[in-house]
Amino acid sequence: MAKSDVPMDKSQPNSKLSRYQTQPRLLLALWLIIMVAIAAYGAALWQSGAKIQTNILAMLPKLTESPLTQTALDRVEQRLADQVYIGLIADDKQQAINAAQALMAQLQQQAEVFTDVRSGDASQMQDLSGFYFSHRFQLLTDKQRQLLVAPNQWQQLLMAAQQQLYSSFGYASSQLLAQDPLLLFPDNVMALAPSNNISSEQGILLTPYQQGELNKVAAIVIAKGVNSAFNPQAQQLQSQELSQAFTSLTDTTANLEILKAGALFHAKAATDTAKSEISTIGSISLVGVMILVWLGFRSIMPISLALLTLSSGFLLAAVATLALFGELHLLTLVFGTSLIGVAIDYSFHFYCEKINQQQRSASDIIGSILPTLSLALLTSGIAFIAIGFTPFPGMQQVAIFCAAGLFGAYLTLVLAYPALANHTLASSSILQPLAQRYLSWLSHFSCQTDAAKPQKSNKATIISIAALVIIAIAGLSQLTTNDDIRNLQQSPEAITAEENQLRQLLSGGTDNQFVLVSAASEQGLLTELEQADDVLAAAVNANELSHFVSLSKYLPSLQRQQQNYLLYEQLYADHLNDIIDTLGLDDSIKATLITELTNSQNMAISSEDVLALAGDDLAGLWLPAHSQDVNHSSSSVSSSNLSSSQSQWGSIILLGGINDLTALKSRVDSSHLSITVVDKVGDISQLMAQFRLITLQLLALVCVVAIGIFSLRFGIKLALLIVSVPVSAMILTLACLGLMGSPLSLFHALALILVLGIGIDYSLFFASVKPQASADGVMMAVFMSACSTLLAFGLLALSHTNAIHFFGLTLLFGIGFSFLLAPFISIMTREVAHYGK
Repeated sequence: MAKSDVPMDKSQPNSKLSRYQTQPRLLLALWLIIMVAIAAYGAALWQSGAKIQTNILAMLPKLTESPLTQTALDRVEQRLADQVYIGLIADDKQQAINAAQALMAQLQQQAEVFTDVRSGDASQMQDLSGFYFSHRFQLLTDKQRQLLVAPNQWQQLLMAAQQQLYSSFGYASSQLLAQDPLLLFPDNVMALAPSNNISSEQGILLTPYQQGELNKVAAIVIAKGVNSAFNPQAQQLQSQELSQAFTSLTDTTANLEILKAGALFHAKAATDTAKSEISTIGSISLVGVMILVWLGFRSIMPISLALLTLSSGFLLAAVATLALFGELHLLTLVFGTSLIGVAIDYSFHFYCEKINQQQRSASDIIGSILPTLSLALLTSGIAFIAIGFTPFPGMQQVAIFCAAGLFGAYLTLVLAYPALANHTLASSSILQPLAQRYLSWLSHFSCQTDAAKPQKSNKATIISIAALVIIAIAGLSQLTTNDDIRNLQQSPEAITAEENQLRQLLSGGTDNQFVLVSAASEQGLLTELEQADDVLAAAVNANELSHFVSLSKYLPSLQRQQQNYLLYEQLYADHLNDIIDTLGLDDSIKATLITELTNSQNMAISSEDVLALAGDDLAGLWLPAHSQDVNHSSSSVSSSNLSSSQSQWGSIILLGGINDLTALKSRVDSSHLSITVVDKVGDISQLMAQFRLITLQLLALVCVVAIGIFSLRFGIKLALLIVSVPVSAMILTLACLGLMGSPLSLFHALALILVLGIGIDYSLFFASVKPQASADGVMMAVFMSACSTLLAFGLLALSHTNAIHFFGLTLLFGIGFSFLLAPFISIMTREVAHYGK
């Protein structure tokens, strides 16, 4: 413990000296007990399951959905979550099959890392084909149905059967012709395939791949991670195993190319970026602050206490966040590095007072600045907590983290500094003359000037104000808005390019948006699905959509099955003899065909049978009877036509290659069916736009509250002046964003709350300087505070994550303008004293 360097009166009673020396020690002991307790509590939280979260979706706001819609969203997310898709591009088919089989064998050996490693499941398709063949009289494609309904058009089906019969590559056989003379069933089976380009051989999905003039073959392998792709440890294990498997394949297979896609690769890139930015931004901020402290006070002890202040703030911040949320997001840590620039302010204000009053003890100095520091903590806390009022989990974490961190730094100043900060500082500072010169330069803009140069000062003031007004108007007129949640995270271009290539191999894949179909009964749902298919087919023809995946192809309604059966019955009754004669078939098959047709009249295709044979991907599109609150209304799903009944059946239609989402939504909404386009990305983006407006309104409310609080101490005029500085800084910041072409988002708005909170702190310290006292000490403290804050927040503007970049860029401008404008408060208060109220 440092001894006090303050000279003491030798004649002072020993009891008073003892109390002076004992009180700081007791405060230090109390601080140590608090910190140890917090650290122990944090360790206990970690042991009980608290974790670091890397899933970007965990930071997004929660939508209020109907139970059926929420179930559908969960199904779609589960369908894609934790799965990796791998494309192996080889020179020929057999080489691609061998590479895929080798990869699957290697991944299957890592059961603790990957599960459900698969490609094309030939047995599953055979089972489905066998089941559908026994129900072939209930199945017709749309084209077959149209030809059978239209007069004299059935002969086109006969001609197609003849072509297959005489074709060298046809699939006609005597056994198939005897049971399906028009060869209608094969077309129904092919209609079930998502793409004609995708085939399955030896249990491997294959698709052609065109590389320039070379015709290659791509094999597709799919694997599911045992643990979440957003778990850092799981990311490391899965990436390591895939890397080893890829290396082994490329070493043994010539000219093999590998494409990969899945949440794992995006999450890994996000984790690596966040870790890198935490390390880089945090380290540079810390080093910069330490250099700043050395330049300001030229002593090791202030640097040591600054580190102690920051460490205690981060400890309390992390533990408070884990206690309230059970997890700490990596992006919260990235935002939290900016805490360095705010928490260090308390040390700066203390030492800037001490460097001018070294004869006073640390306890006396803390006592003199404590009211202003407490008011600054209150306003900064209000600013951070205001962020927490937005229903945005990510920003709620940031709010708690930063508010708790500031309180931790404040506790360290109040409890630890009285015992640790009684040391001698250098009598001069490198930064103090800079602060004095800046204040001197600002005095040229005041009205209280040298009598010899009043016109020159007034002219400079008018020109400066006019320039700022012009900048503000020009910038605000160009300011736009953009609340797309894709700004949260942008993956590296290489990962996105690979994923797009693989999506094309998989016939475009599916997008995040999907269509939800609902009805009050199972058969009603199947009928709605068939009608929805017609709507989406029209959308495909209009180029609003590339393709879609619907269960209606696999599970026709009873009404459609009966219609198909009647068409078969009519066809055989009227034209079976012509079919047999034209194709040269044996007349003996006629009786067999009629018998099979009659026997299949009541053999309906049921959902239970189809879903039992279908894979998990298809079965996941079926949502059986789901309880539905009759009083529930979902405002989050755009244009929802869902009925409010006691139970709802639902089905998901996957969409791929959406070219015009607005037109597609309009088409679906005008269909008057119980279908809706569920667009979680769009819904959350709309929600973020609402939050942005709420945040700006909250910003205005915080200004009003701050004016009310400050007027109790400073009076209404000075309170308005204090708040006008950060308000002006915010206006100029918005203008700069407009001039830069950076559209306003929720993250800009959230950063503006911090601009208000920190800018008010600067104004408060200048307003607290007595008119007759020198403002040099406060100017130096605010100068160092602004530099440290700009080091922290300014570096956030360099982040590759747009949300963090927007946050940092706004604070870079806002804090800069606040620093430039805050000293005018001191000048104006001195002018009031000079001229009198």
